[in-house]
Amino acid sequence: MRFYSFIEKNIGVMSALMIVAISFGTLVELVPMFFQPEITEPIQGLKPYSPLELEGRDVYIKEGCVGCHSQMIRPLRAEVERYGHYSVAGESVYDHPFLWGSKRTGPDLARVGNRYSDEWHRAHLMNPRDVVPQSIMPAYPHLAKNILDAKVTKDKMQALQMIGVPYSDEDIAKAEAEVKGRSELDALIIYLQSLGILLRGAQ
Repeated sequence: MRFYSFIEKNIGVMSALMIVAISFGTLVELVPMFFQPEITEPIQGLKPYSPLELEGRDVYIKEGCVGCHSQMIRPLRAEVERYGHYSVAGESVYDHPFLWGSKRTGPDLARVGNRYSDEWHRAHLMNPRDVVPQSIMPAYPHLAKNILDAKVTKDKMQALQMIGVPYSDEDIAKAEAEVKGRSELDALIIYLQSLGILLRGAQ
């Protein structure tokens, strides 16, 4: 009892012990995950983003799309019925940063790939109300005018290669040619069309 009384009367000691307890609990929860293949290994068929998809993902981040659209389908019946197979960690092993999120002003986009045509996405991004009259999403016509800087794409891919994304030197060498002359709108559509297509049919 004296020990507990001592702790309760000394805020510094109590704070230190609380930090130790929380740190230990966090380690116990998190460390095993680093060794679970379903979390650390890519799902079957997963490939790193192509240069144009990678640029489109950066446009998606730059324009704040992740602020209104999650890319994380939870394993709940209502979500799976609406969006498709729930999200798994193995889909995002090449994502830096990952974009799962939890905000849904707009629908979840984890399985939006190939759900609509390129033309639909183009019209939707230019003026969302042309295809979804009740939409509150802003228009992004400036993306069609913004041309990508192809010279920086290989630098992005080299940085990702250094942290484990399996880009080959040949992939990086071809990046500038693939991106050159393309607009941010083109890249964003290509990125959206790549999302979630490997697990869409699985239930």
